[in-house]
Parts: sequence; C-alpha cells; structure tokens
Amino acid sequence: MINRSTVLSKTLYGADIYSHIVREHFPDEIVMHIKGRDCGVIRNPFQNWEPTLKVNIIRLEPEKKLCDELAVHHDLSGAIPDGDALEFAERYYGKSGQFLLEHLNREMHLHLEEDYSPYANKDEKPHGPRFSFFRRPVTNTHPLKSITLTDAYAYITGHYAAEATQKLRSIPDEKQAKLFKAANFDYATFCGQFKTRGDKAILEVSNLICLDFDHLTDVESLFRKLLSDEYFETELLFRSPSGHGLKWVIPIAENRLSHADYFRRIAYYIKQTYGIEPDRSGKDLSRACFLPYDPMAYLNPKYASR
Repeated sequence: MINRSTVLSKTLYGADIYSHIVREHFPDEIVMHIKGRDCGVIRNPFQNWEPTLKVNIIRLEPEKKLCDELAVHHDLSGAIPDGDALEFAERYYGKSGQFLLEHLNREMHLHLEEDYSPYANKDEKPHGPRFSFFRRPVTNTHPLKSITLTDAYAYITGHYAAEATQKLRSIPDEKQAKLFKAANFDYATFCGQFKTRGDKAILEVSNLICLDFDHLTDVESLFRKLLSDEYFETELLFRSPSGHGLKWVIPIAENRLSHADYFRRIAYYIKQTYGIEPDRSGKDLSRACFLPYDPMAYLNPKYASR
C-alpha cells in the first residue's frame, strides 16, 4: 500500500504535485521557481490558470531542529481555501485516500509500488562515489537524496525520463527547448553531495567530474573515442537530453587541485587530443547535469556487481 508520507518525500514535500499539475497544461514553461522554502506564485487551475496560487514549504514542528515539512498553498484570489499539496490534488483530480495516492504514483511516475528503486536508500551501504540527486525543475535547489553511479545509470537506461526526452527532441525552437528541459528533467551534481545546490554548500566531494560536450557533429564517434581514452577511465558516459551531445563522468585525484583547475587542465587535454572543448559550466563544482533517457549509456563494468 502506498502511504502519504512516502508520496510527499518523493515529491519535495508535495511541491512537485503543484508543478506537475500545472506542467500538464503548460509543458513549455518553468511553472515554479523555488527559493529556499518559497515556491512563488503559480498558475491556478481553479482560477482560469491565472497566477494566483502562492505555494510555500512549511516546517510542521518549527521548534524542532529536524522535523517534517509540507508544501501548502494560499489562493490570492480566494477561489479555493488554503490547504496542502494532497488536498489540492484531491480537489483537482476528484480522488481521495488510497485512490489519490495511487493516481499520483502513476501520473508522476514515482514507482512506489516497485521493489527496486533507482535511488539509493540512505541506510544502504555506499558503493563507489556518491552525489546529490534533485527533482525537477532546475530551480529546485534542495536534493532529494544521494545516489551512486549505478543508481544514475539505472535511471538513465530506465524509462523514467523517456517521455520528457522524446518531447524535448521534438521541439524545434532552441529557446523553447531550453525552457522545457529546465522544467522537466531531474538532475544530479556528479561532483559531490550538497546541502543545497551551491559551491559553498558542499557536504562531501565525490572525486568525479562531469564534462559536457554540446552541438557535436558526430556523437557516436566521440562516444567511442572517449571510452578508449588512454589517460582517463570512463565511469559513466551517456548522450545528452537533446541527443546532440555527451556527458562524460570521469574520476579525478583527491585534494590535489581545485575543481576549477582540474577542469581547465582536462579541457586543455581534450582540446589538444580531440579538437573540441567541453562546456565551460563544468568548472562549477555544483553544476547541474540533467538526466535523460539513454538506453545505450555506458557504466564502468567495475560497478556491475555492486
């Protein structure tokens, strides 16, 4: 049986429920801007989709250092009463109780009924480097949990982002495609685990770096070349959400250079060796890497038994 607390934990305390409902009708928009616990004002389906719904994440027991949190709303127009995310979903879908939770599970692809989850459990013994996983949109800076390369590979090769990837690749306008990607793809910070996404909020480095190659003329040729690189061991390699680029995750030595220095040296090597340059955003420790659907992604075989 699917329970309320599990649904909320999988949906950023319920904030994702609001954004999912709005995104169904406005798929090309960034429908929610999250800053801390402030989710901004979003479109209201009960007020002709006008932006009148103020959403916040509140601490249920603020006097405690650690407590449960919950996304709640206030309708500035007064069309609906104040409530929380599940009450909002109940009103919108016309379902309640277990029927509502099962509906959200299917609609949002939460996979709560499955024994296997692509996200590592926090009580699980860590296998290999760990890094933070974030639910969409990219404006959400609070990680859902930490995962491993094996978890990321399971997500990428699974069906979790298949629909969004297919939709993105059908959008001809570059600006609209960028907005859609920002709103509809979960992402990871391969360089480490973060309290919130920001270089100063790093909790633990992973000793991984992710190089992003955009607008390639021959994606598959570079894919093969990177796998055969004589200096760098590929940990994870997959095609970008657009299908016109690659994401290359490789290990770096511990505490020898700053992350930015590592990036500059590796970028120079790649330029000299392959005649291309990785996206300069790779120099940022907290860089967000969108996770698409790529059933032909590569995972280093050393993780196969983990």
